[in-house]
Amino acid sequence: MSSEQRKIFEEISQLSTEQQNPKSVNIDKMSTEEVLRIINAEDKKVPIAVEHEIPYIAKAVDLVVHALKNGGRLLYFGAGTSGRLGVVDASECPPTFGAPYGLIEGYIAGGREAMFRAQEGAEDYEENGVNDVIAAKVTAKDVVCGIAASRRTPYVIGAITKAKELGAATLYITATPRESFNIENVDVAICPHVGPEVVMGSTRMKSGTAQKLVLNMITTTTFIRMGKTYENMMIDLQQTNKKLVERSKRILMMITGVSYEDATRYLELSQGHVKTALVMILANCDYEEAQSRLSNADGFVRKAIEL
Repeated sequence: MSSEQRKIFEEISQLSTEQQNPKSVNIDKMSTEEVLRIINAEDKKVPIAVEHEIPYIAKAVDLVVHALKNGGRLLYFGAGTSGRLGVVDASECPPTFGAPYGLIEGYIAGGREAMFRAQEGAEDYEENGVNDVIAAKVTAKDVVCGIAASRRTPYVIGAITKAKELGAATLYITATPRESFNIENVDVAICPHVGPEVVMGSTRMKSGTAQKLVLNMITTTTFIRMGKTYENMMIDLQQTNKKLVERSKRILMMITGVSYEDATRYLELSQGHVKTALVMILANCDYEEAQSRLSNADGFVRKAIEL
């Protein structure tokens, strides 16, 4: 065994994600329903672990909001399941919140092919993460978020280290205990400790679920803080398919009480922009004034109506 192999072996041996779960030791002898109940029971621990990290998630959101309001971006870097979760979260922000493409981006070790077919060796080299950060043209305005269940993934460490060198704010999402976190160059660490997986080392399970919950919380709260909702409704969604067009009309009807026909007409008058249509209806103004009000209200519909 080489010194490098020994180092990796010892690192993995100590990780909580690589321990054997005593609750599932005998799953290979259990019935289908028994296995499912064990998985379900273990999954129930995930939101509790995430709850403990809310103070740190809040700090992360504040960093992201500041960055997005000042010309920066949120960029995810991960490998395997973690990388895919980052890409998925980033890809869902434009249609959900009307965010410009490129404002939130996800990078995965191994590139686009790794989204559909595992490129496991790509995560083993810090320089791969460094090169992806350089290719992303990271600046001091950006927030770079590393995602790695084990916390030790070289690709992610390389990306975070280079991002910090370039002056970016840095986040790290991992499923290992906070007390074992020893990665430098991280401004905010988010560490939902979910314990050993039902299948040892399979971090696509509880660890992946925890990371998905955290990513949902970061981007959803960020866009709420940026005026992308009215009450609990999405009002800056992009009408990229027929379902979203009809959802836009329904939102206008629910908030303002107008008819289906009027909702359709106001969407046309507002050039398909739900926020503008809302202000036009609720403030009884034309398109140009609604746009001006929204600009002066930093995009918040409630403030725009009150102006």
